[in-house]
Amino acid sequence: MATNSPARILIVDDEAAQMKALCDTLKTHGLETVGFVSAGAALKALDESKFDLVLTDLMMPEMDGIALLQAVRQKDANLVGIIMTGEGTIATAVESMKSGALDYILKPFRLKAILPVLERALAVRRLRLENIELERRVRDRTAELESAYKELEAFSYSVSHDLRAPLRHIAGFTELLSGSINATCSEQAKDFVNRIRKSAHDMGKLIDDLLDFSRMGRAELRRSEVDLQELLETVLLEIQPEIGGRNILWQKGELPSVQADPALLHQVFVNLLTNAIKYTRPRDPAKIEIGSKIEPKEVIVFVRDNGVGYDMQFADKLFGVFQRLHRQDEFEGTGVGLANVRRIISRHGGNTWAEGKLGEGATFYFSLPR
Repeated sequence: MATNSPARILIVDDEAAQMKALCDTLKTHGLETVGFVSAGAALKALDESKFDLVLTDLMMPEMDGIALLQAVRQKDANLVGIIMTGEGTIATAVESMKSGALDYILKPFRLKAILPVLERALAVRRLRLENIELERRVRDRTAELESAYKELEAFSYSVSHDLRAPLRHIAGFTELLSGSINATCSEQAKDFVNRIRKSAHDMGKLIDDLLDFSRMGRAELRRSEVDLQELLETVLLEIQPEIGGRNILWQKGELPSVQADPALLHQVFVNLLTNAIKYTRPRDPAKIEIGSKIEPKEVIVFVRDNGVGYDMQFADKLFGVFQRLHRQDEFEGTGVGLANVRRIISRHGGNTWAEGKLGEGATFYFSLPR
């Protein structure tokens, strides 16, 4: 219904005089009316023209008002219907509202009673049409975002893949150059070669992490029951080489089982635990705690450490791609690990967040629906 044009009302009443009087009266109040004494003629008119509201008598010989409204809703589910009835059939009129009528009005008509009912009905009609338009826009916007997301994923993967070839050449020739350096070369030249080699290695790690990040968004979720306690022990065994001979005090609380993709959740634990190991490097002993809290609708898991922590004013950067809060010469990394954690948990319908204090450690949380 266009907001700048009068509402179109289809009036159906087998009493011709009453139908015409109602049409004429409503026209004087800015409404466009079309009247019929036959339900069949009214249905045919709906095939040929658009209306905003159907006002129909309840008791008619050819087809009663309830049957007419049911037929009308098959043609336009968003069309609003109102039943007209006499005093003696109010109960039937109320019953008709269960079949799709929005409201009813009593005969003999009183204009001050009819107009508010029509205003409410037309407001419902506008709301329905606005909702339809909003849903259409949301669908279109969602489709656009999905398309842009897929293009971005493809671009990231393509760029990362294409960067590998020249990087392999840089790394390969640097190795050859390093092997051919003899005692006559200056220490400065040797240092330059070593820096090139390290930069090539760092860039290779960055490309690998970018590819992993791209894959996390495209990988199909394969949910099954995952015992988080068992998963934690598996990951701790895997990351032993990164622990080395360090003095780390582990505190492991009870962890529940959840419905999740075991491979992706495995990556979450690897990223969070290696993160804690890295940023507790200056501590002796380092303390790392893993625990959980079961809420009515979700399971919350946390990894807490006594490491270098961070300033909470930069907390919004923690889970961003390539976002780092410490210098590369202090702590190595590409800034993709926590971004992967957020992406994986988000795909499971959960949330990620963190708390920390500079110099006093940090706690990273993730939640999964129960």
